Amino acid sequence: MTSVTVSLSDETYRRLDEIAHVRGTSIERLFDDMAALMVDETDAEAGFRVRTQRGSGRTERGLALLRQAAGHGGEESA
Repeated sequence: MTSVTVSLSDETYRRLDEIAHVRGTSIERLFDDMAALMVDETDAEAGFRVRTQRGSGRTERGLALLRQAAGHGGEESA
C-alpha cells in the first residue's frame, strides 16, 4: 500500500472529519473511496469512448434496428 500526504485547509479537514463520523468511517477511507470512484469513472469513460468509436458512422443502421425492435419494421411512422 502507498501513502499520500494531502494538505487541506482546516475547514475542509473539519468537514471531512464530520462526514467520516456520520458515515462511521475514517477520513482515510473517504479518500480511498473517492480515488476508487475516480478510477472506475475513468475506466467507464474509456470503455464508452471505445464503443463510440466502434459505432462511428453506423447511426442509420442503429436507428433502423431500434425501429425494428419497436415494431415499426423499418417503416417510417406517420
